[in-house]
Amino acid sequence: MSIHEECGVFGIFSKHPQNVAAVCYYGLYALQHRGQESCGMVVNDRGVFSSHKDLGLVSEVFSPEVLSDFPEGSMAVGHVRYGTTGGSSRKNCQPIEVNHQKGKMALAHNGNLSNAAELRNRLELSGAIFHTTSDTETIAYIVTRERLSAPSIEEAVSRAMHTLEGAYSLCLMSSAKMIAVRDPYGFRPLCYGVLEDGTYIVASESCAITTVGGTVIRDLLPGEILVFTKDGILSRTEHCKTRPNRLCVFEYIYFARPDSVIDGISVHSARIQAGQILARQHPVSADVVVGVPDSGLDAALGYSQQSGIPYGIGLIKNKYIGRTFISPGQTQRQNSVKIKLSPVEAVVRGKNVVLVDDSIVRGTTSERLIRLLRDAGAARIHLRISAPPFLNPCYYGTDIDSREHLIATSMDPDGIARSIGADSLGFFPLDQLSALAGGHGYCSACFDGQYPTSIPSDTRKDRFEARLPL
Repeated sequence: MSIHEECGVFGIFSKHPQNVAAVCYYGLYALQHRGQESCGMVVNDRGVFSSHKDLGLVSEVFSPEVLSDFPEGSMAVGHVRYGTTGGSSRKNCQPIEVNHQKGKMALAHNGNLSNAAELRNRLELSGAIFHTTSDTETIAYIVTRERLSAPSIEEAVSRAMHTLEGAYSLCLMSSAKMIAVRDPYGFRPLCYGVLEDGTYIVASESCAITTVGGTVIRDLLPGEILVFTKDGILSRTEHCKTRPNRLCVFEYIYFARPDSVIDGISVHSARIQAGQILARQHPVSADVVVGVPDSGLDAALGYSQQSGIPYGIGLIKNKYIGRTFISPGQTQRQNSVKIKLSPVEAVVRGKNVVLVDDSIVRGTTSERLIRLLRDAGAARIHLRISAPPFLNPCYYGTDIDSREHLIATSMDPDGIARSIGADSLGFFPLDQLSALAGGHGYCSACFDGQYPTSIPSDTRKDRFEARLPL
């Protein structure tokens, strides 16, 4: 089992009609690493919404024929998904579209509400009927309910934020406005930029803005609401500084693309630093340092720089298969590991290898990687992990819903090393995570159990889809 990704959101706002679907397509392509279960897009043509959503990768869902069917428009909202609440079905694809008494709305969400079950139960008791099993629909319901009495869509969003708890970076649009929202803790990243023609872009990561030819302006502040209209941009900050900053530190370790910059910190630089810290904390005599593609490569380079052990490309990734966690079943994940990575025998045969990866969850993927290197002739394998041990579930968008999935809850590092076949194992030190976050506040609850919000009573991903007992 590997760590499951969350989602990515993308939005575009232009003062003039243009082919916004094409821009959104390339933006979603740049965010594909954040979710590979499904994707979707909604284009706004003077208040008329056109949409397409389905299971699959961006290139599969948005064929040339599908893209050509979209009209020109002034706005678009897009989403790539890995579900942290709700199953993998077309009904849970985003963006979610809502028609209500005061207009319409399309909503894309990255994150996970820690009070989703409580809010959904309250809404259902008041007569709400849900069509999906994702917590994004809960957000849409609450915003829509507030919109019935609020003077504007942005005021409705602001009122809804008093009810929502947990992680939510949102990009939504009404008939005339696009709105970007980051929760008061800032759990998940969200930034915006501009194209040369003045078109504004909102994205989960800066890499998506630069991919479409834009210039990054800045990250949204935790709690900030940005409103894009034909008259310009309005920033609402009434929810800012109402909670401590708690960006998910795993964004720097694994989730984000290395060419992204989050809250002013280069993801690539953070991973290099993680490898350097690992080398100081867990030195070893070896012949070569090998990183596990893709998120282990930068940390491996940092380990090599600090230790003086040569860096080598010892594993080659098949570029035509997604991350192993995308296969929902454990058997599928195990099979995909076999074809995802291939060892370079000339680099590892007869060598003492430092293997650097980003995390260990259940241990099955690490065990198979080590077996690949053993079969290729590696003499000794010293595994180094650029994250601390996972000891707790995450309620904010990372799909770890039970301690029983976490090997580190039942074994110490020596025991894990024996279990997966490594000669030694070293984790990133918990007390040095602040170095990766650049001194900003961060969430590390999955490592240390210090949750910024209350803990939900039911954390099962399929809690809205459980079968009846026999």
